[in-house]
Amino acid sequence: MSYSVFIDGAAGTTGLQVADRLAERKDISLVRLDDERRKDSAARQAAMAAADITILCLPDDAATEAVQLAAETGSTVRLIDASSAHRIHPDFVYGFAEMARGQSEKIAAARLVSNPGCYPTGFIALVRPLTANGLLSTGTRLGASCVSGYSGGGKAMIERYESGTAPAFGTYALGLNHKHLPEMQVHGLLDTPPVFLPSVGQFAQGMLVNILLHQRDFDIAVSASDILAAYQNSYDGCEVVSVGPQGALSGHGFLVAEALAGTDRLELFVFASPDNSAFVLTARLDNLGKGAAGAAVQNMNIMLGLDPLTGLNI
Repeated sequence: MSYSVFIDGAAGTTGLQVADRLAERKDISLVRLDDERRKDSAARQAAMAAADITILCLPDDAATEAVQLAAETGSTVRLIDASSAHRIHPDFVYGFAEMARGQSEKIAAARLVSNPGCYPTGFIALVRPLTANGLLSTGTRLGASCVSGYSGGGKAMIERYESGTAPAFGTYALGLNHKHLPEMQVHGLLDTPPVFLPSVGQFAQGMLVNILLHQRDFDIAVSASDILAAYQNSYDGCEVVSVGPQGALSGHGFLVAEALAGTDRLELFVFASPDNSAFVLTARLDNLGKGAAGAAVQNMNIMLGLDPLTGLNI
């Protein structure tokens, strides 16, 4: 059986990545609009009505407008929104299939799904198993120090880095009000948002999300093996998520951010001091893979009743 998919915003970074993942699939046909019609509301509405799934790869304001356009066509249009506009919206199911037991089933039954952000995917994957299982209090005040490849900044940032006019490394969002904070708090089961310090480096794709903790931050005494066990229990049987893979560090002792570039996987690590008094919890993923396009294709597969991993690079 063949299904039709419309990518609204197919010319953007995420849209192009989604299209690449679907291009060779025999079970998916893309509903396309030419350049003259891709911003025409009537043409977009018609494409949404014709498609089995529409994937919104748009800025937040445009995604909000697109959801309204879809609503005007009727209640049968199914959407995956890759923007941050609806990630805690009550009408949308959060599209992180591995986040909790039963989440995949919720996605399968949903008409409206919000694709997680790249940084929040790593953050929630690390935090939720600890808050959900009582190792960390929901009132714990967390900080996350992170780095991503420059492709996460969209076309303008990509052009700056590839033309050699951008710095090798820099932190940003120093106003401490990044748009990812609400979903990190809500889906991480936290009472307060984390302190979030994102950075960008001179590499195209890849990401590290680091959470730094002291033993006193936990509600009970824990060791690195206890934290690993919580992750292994939470992600048991998840082919996309691996916990504590061996041989993670390079020959120079680095955890390389771009090691998963071009894949749709997520890796979780626990590093601890010898006496377990301090911990660094790290998630590694491709910001355009499990952090964006890979997750969108996985959610599409689930919503269509297909093998969730079809077309993914695992």
